[in-house]
Amino acid sequence: MNWFWFAIIALLCWSGSDFFSKIGCRDASDKYSHLKMILAVGVVMGLHAAYEIFIGGVEINLQVIWTYLPVSLLYILSMAMGYIGLRYIELSISSPICNASGALVAIATIVMAMIGGEVLDMVPMQYAAVGLAAVGVIGLGFVEANEDEQLRTARQSASNFKYAKSWLALALPVAYCLLDAAGTFADSIVLESLNEDSANVAYELTFLATGIVSLVFLLIKKQKFLPKMEGPKYIGAIFETVGQFAYIYALADEEHVAMSAPIISAYCAVSVLWSRLFLKEKLSWKHYACIATTIAGIIIMGVYDM
Repeated sequence: MNWFWFAIIALLCWSGSDFFSKIGCRDASDKYSHLKMILAVGVVMGLHAAYEIFIGGVEINLQVIWTYLPVSLLYILSMAMGYIGLRYIELSISSPICNASGALVAIATIVMAMIGGEVLDMVPMQYAAVGLAAVGVIGLGFVEANEDEQLRTARQSASNFKYAKSWLALALPVAYCLLDAAGTFADSIVLESLNEDSANVAYELTFLATGIVSLVFLLIKKQKFLPKMEGPKYIGAIFETVGQFAYIYALADEEHVAMSAPIISAYCAVSVLWSRLFLKEKLSWKHYACIATTIAGIIIMGVYDM
């Protein structure tokens, strides 16, 4: 299988993870749905880690896990914020905001280079891409925060779930974006001294440990696990894990990174499509204009492999 099919698999799986995670976490009456989602992802990633260690022969030890731990925790905490946020906001809005973390990393890199008096090897189009993604996310927040409540109710009339205006609805995906960007930035530093396969297994084992801690907490709280409610979470967890696996192999083909990266980066656009088709989410034209701007920036960044 070549880089193209791995990139397509990553795109479909991560958009599928968005979709099923939304279904599994959207019930606002279940205040522990995010912990149940973390448990599901931890179980699936733990199984994949076992496969990689015992069949794939990936080397892992406590030193690798400890070295990669700060990165793992940033990623896991960001995902937890994202899962909580799915209770309060449409997936169509949440996914593009969360996926704009790459633009945030680029902005941080540019600012740090300017402070240090360095000149980055970036073409004007790359700066434009960062600007598009940033403007799109800021615009989404502005449109969402200032939308008339009657108009919001009217456009949500056909959707499966209704969402009231809330600062938390925007704060949580933004928190995901910030934490994921921090994880990505730390990743680039830590991976200079670690094997990528070992680092990925360390991340999966840390997620498993987090899932076990979540399970203990949920049992103490006497939470019920209903197959109808938990099923989508585990499907989403499988998609998340397979997407991560495909992502690694797609980018492993260094000659085609400039083509595989933008394909994968477009997964949030597919997430918006799934939410429109199956969750019946309907946004205003202002929302869609901001989403299109954000996705355009993300894809252009992928083209230049930022």
